Amino acid sequence: MSEAGFLTVVHGMVFGSVFLLGFSAGLVALFSLRATWLTPEGRTVRARRLPTYTWIMAVSLWFTVLSGTFMVYPTYRASPQGGDTELRDYPRAYLLADEDRAHWHTIGMEWKEHVAWLAPIVATAAAFVIAFYRDQLADNISVRRTATMLLCCAFVAAGIAGLLGALVNKAAPIP
Repeated sequence: MSEAGFLTVVHGMVFGSVFLLGFSAGLVALFSLRATWLTPEGRTVRARRLPTYTWIMAVSLWFTVLSGTFMVYPTYRASPQGGDTELRDYPRAYLLADEDRAHWHTIGMEWKEHVAWLAPIVATAAAFVIAFYRDQLADNISVRRTATMLLCCAFVAAGIAGLLGALVNKAAPIP
């Protein structure tokens, strides 16, 4: 596996997996944080753990986006040099060279370039809301619903970005 291929795996599989674990833990902890379901000690323990899960999720999304932007994307965007006619080594050029494959760049990568940044921004907002209202989440359903909505929006944005990234990498793998 090349260095660029290894960075692609770290970007998608390692950071993406940490995000999924943080998201799952955060959503379950947030859902189960209800005043009628818990003892006072249980509320305290779960309220203390919840910000940790959501910060892990947010930080892993930032690592995913930053590693993709600054380590993986330059390899994807590299241009053929001189008389190099083997476009398979240049994923963007390879995709754009054929009309049947060009949509993978124009839709998939363009979306990732411009919109995938929403996932860590929204996840960070959710982490701030959860950390700020930590002790009130069990009793305040509106804040709990807002935090859940933010977590789910971050998940959907990251999921779409991850799926598009996997499909683009399948159509034109990073060498």
